[in-house]
Amino acid sequence: MMRGLHKVYHRLSLLSPSSLSPPLFLSLKNGRFSSVRRPGHLRTHSSKAAKPMTASRLHYLVPVNTVTAENGGGSGTNGSVSSSNSIAMEDEDNLAGSYRVPPPEIRQIVDAPPLPALSFSPQRDKILFLKRRSLPPLEELARPEEKLAGIRIDGKCNTRSRMSFYTGIGIHQLLPDGTLGPDKEIYGFPDGSKINFVTWSLDGQHLAFSIRLDEDNSSTKLRVWVADVETGKAKPLFQSPDIYLNGVFDNFVWVNDSTLLVCTIPLSRGDPPKKPLVPLGPKIQSNEQKNVIQVRTFQDLLKDEYDEDLFDYYATTQLVLVSLDGTVKEIGLPAVYTSVDPSPDQKYLLITSIHRPYSFIVPCGRFPKKVEVWTADGKFVRELCDLPLAEDIPIAFNSVRKGMRGINWRADKPSTLYWAETQDGGDAKVEVTPRDIIYTQPAQPLEGEEPEILHKLDLRYGGISWCDDALALVYESWYKTRRTRTWVISPESKDVAPRILFDRSSEDVYSDPGSPMMRRTPVGTYVIAKIKKENDEGTYILLNGTGATPEGNIPFLDLFDINTGSKERIWESNKEKYYETTVALMSDQTEGDLHINQLKILTSKESKTENTQYYIQSWPDKRSCQITDFPHPYPQLASLQKEMIKYQRKDGVQLTATLYLPPEYDPSKEGPLPCLFWSYPGEFKSKDAAGQVRGSPNEFPGIGPTSALLWLARRFAILSGPTIPIIGEGDEEANDRYVEQLVASAEAAVEEVVRRGVAHPSKIAVGGHSYGAFMTANLLAHAPHLFCCGVARSGAYNRTLTPFGFQNEDRTLWEATSTYVEMSPFMSANKIKKPILLIHGEEDNNPGTLTMQSDRFYNALKGHGALCRLVILPFESHGYAARESIMHVLWETDRWLQKYCVPNTSDVSVDLETGKDTVNKGATDSENKAVAASGGGDPELADFGHEGFHSSPRSSL
Repeated sequence: MMRGLHKVYHRLSLLSPSSLSPPLFLSLKNGRFSSVRRPGHLRTHSSKAAKPMTASRLHYLVPVNTVTAENGGGSGTNGSVSSSNSIAMEDEDNLAGSYRVPPPEIRQIVDAPPLPALSFSPQRDKILFLKRRSLPPLEELARPEEKLAGIRIDGKCNTRSRMSFYTGIGIHQLLPDGTLGPDKEIYGFPDGSKINFVTWSLDGQHLAFSIRLDEDNSSTKLRVWVADVETGKAKPLFQSPDIYLNGVFDNFVWVNDSTLLVCTIPLSRGDPPKKPLVPLGPKIQSNEQKNVIQVRTFQDLLKDEYDEDLFDYYATTQLVLVSLDGTVKEIGLPAVYTSVDPSPDQKYLLITSIHRPYSFIVPCGRFPKKVEVWTADGKFVRELCDLPLAEDIPIAFNSVRKGMRGINWRADKPSTLYWAETQDGGDAKVEVTPRDIIYTQPAQPLEGEEPEILHKLDLRYGGISWCDDALALVYESWYKTRRTRTWVISPESKDVAPRILFDRSSEDVYSDPGSPMMRRTPVGTYVIAKIKKENDEGTYILLNGTGATPEGNIPFLDLFDINTGSKERIWESNKEKYYETTVALMSDQTEGDLHINQLKILTSKESKTENTQYYIQSWPDKRSCQITDFPHPYPQLASLQKEMIKYQRKDGVQLTATLYLPPEYDPSKEGPLPCLFWSYPGEFKSKDAAGQVRGSPNEFPGIGPTSALLWLARRFAILSGPTIPIIGEGDEEANDRYVEQLVASAEAAVEEVVRRGVAHPSKIAVGGHSYGAFMTANLLAHAPHLFCCGVARSGAYNRTLTPFGFQNEDRTLWEATSTYVEMSPFMSANKIKKPILLIHGEEDNNPGTLTMQSDRFYNALKGHGALCRLVILPFESHGYAARESIMHVLWETDRWLQKYCVPNTSDVSVDLETGKDTVNKGATDSENKAVAASGGGDPELADFGHEGFHSSPRSSL
């Protein structure tokens, strides 16, 4: 076993390679090692754009959310922890104006150095170690950025702003016995380089990546470098020092083993356009045609002609073909190219660009879009479509853009395209059959050859998993009913009728059959892996499932006969102590079907107390070889206690939560603890689906830099992710009973932890981020008897400010006025009597959660004399990135909890006549506890949440 892997992060995430980016990428996150596509537009790891079918269908595809490795600890009793940040004698006048840090037991966890991300080579014989730094300093976020057309651009680098990066690259050989060879460093680039967009060549012999350097407190533009994997030597791809990468949209891609197509800044580009001192005229928007255009609250939109010019300046790209020998050829004219995608046979390029007229009310993803086919050397072949500006996409879920969409290369063909076209005008409210039609056509069809209809769908098209001429899986779904269907089609056999393979509710996780495992083809694409057995002519595939059960997830791998529907379970997670997952197919280099006895699978294994390790499982004997040996990331919390608990809401809905308790906590000695309740509501169409168990009790607890689990180090009980199902069965809309169901779910959770004796009834705080912050404010307004204080981060509190839908609500304010008003905690600011801490990034770019939401909510609270505090984080967006910001958020949260939760033996309420805080100073401790438990209200409720209380039978904005 290679002990040198100690420095690799304990939780990995596999970046599933696409047709021309074959490596497996592994990244730090607080989930386990699972297949993903590239992380959005930042593309820290280079790979092709996520295909709609894989992103929406394969359950092992999840977003990458990088976090820092942590460790920490704590001491004390009942959450009473002494620290240098004691708030007991604070001068309230000194609580503003400077960044603070949380106590050491929290700070040590967050400041633990991050460990490398990993990437397997296309041939699965090497692993990259992509080295990273810890949290960035605030000065990096403070650098100027242009907010244009829904994206943010670093003008100095001519790429997306706030990109993470790697600091170095090492390579290990994966030896046949499962061990790793010695580390080999990629060298030759300047010290202090910031590395992005790392990608393997198709043959695994070279790496391409971008480099930028810090100069004068700002980063330089990006240059493309290439390294020889065998020697480790890196050199610039372009001999000319004047050619820079344009990373605003796409960046570069391997066309073949020795040639890259690179998006560059045009050499003829001059200085940025200057904003006129005096505008040419007023800003005018007109709808004299009386078009119905409803859009959500997008941010960072273009505002005027100057912004349009500035967007063109930064986004315009010159495409360049460059060989490893230095040969350079410009292809096409400069344009705003958003995607370049070589065909599997390397003969064609699928080129997507956007163009004017731009819009001031929708982001660039809805700008006019042109899709063309070129030859690999840049000659124009044909235009597939030129879609107009899409300002009028209805807000109803499953509404889409008119015209061709989801245009991609078939993974099982050399150069065949496929796409979908809506038949309902893109409006989900229109009843029509079929709703979508899938077409296919060669890249260069014969004269007069029309696109071929591949399949017709009555729900909304969700993508295709390709296999070969005889097999492909087509997915469709409908949000309103949560219905999802999987079709089996035979692409090249017209006499074989399509048939439904699975027809189920997407909410019913217990019935999820799993997703097909994909294998790499010789040309670098990924197709469904067909499996063959001895003396068996059946058509078998592998279904990789999460295995949701009432006892928690038990992942599995099934050998599935696609024709008969019969299943054979060939692998399953240990369900007694461990949580294991099937991560990736490692034996995917051969042509044709894979023999069952030649399977090689990468799996993960973890438990409540043992962090994730990775193994290669080999058939037929299912020999398991461990390839990692990571130490515990936070030994201070190694003995924390974790339990998945179940309880019922008063309407009979089954609820679950994960209860964490500090290391060595003994309720008989310490008594009930202060508790932090941290959650996020979710919408469902049925009570049965809402009550299903998701997750596993045996998963290792990952702790991120702003995780609620950090307060285990402060001797808190943490109720993590208690389910808050908002259910709308049949024709009922879930949000029409939002407050009622929210409060009922919270009551059931609080009652359960109090019943268990682990949470003090008057010391339960509630918190959440984004929609969880919205939840927090509503609970303090409508369930003051449950919580002593709240922490709400980056939330939206006034739904009249998001009038054309929010979260999963697709009715407008005018269609559901009472729902919008009743759901808005802003409208109930006068009811909030418990201390609430509001935190928000000053540059929040998330639709709906404008920073003004917290500003206005704070003013409403203050106007009613509420005990509240508002913290606006300079330069931060919807999620927080800078070390100074994150440490300050943790300090603010810890201070709030230590002040209003830990010592809470009396309730702070507001005298509505005087507007002053009042406390019953003369009451006994037990009386104050009772008042606190009841929210300072009716003494009849004083016992709520105590042992004697009567028992009763997870999307981001």
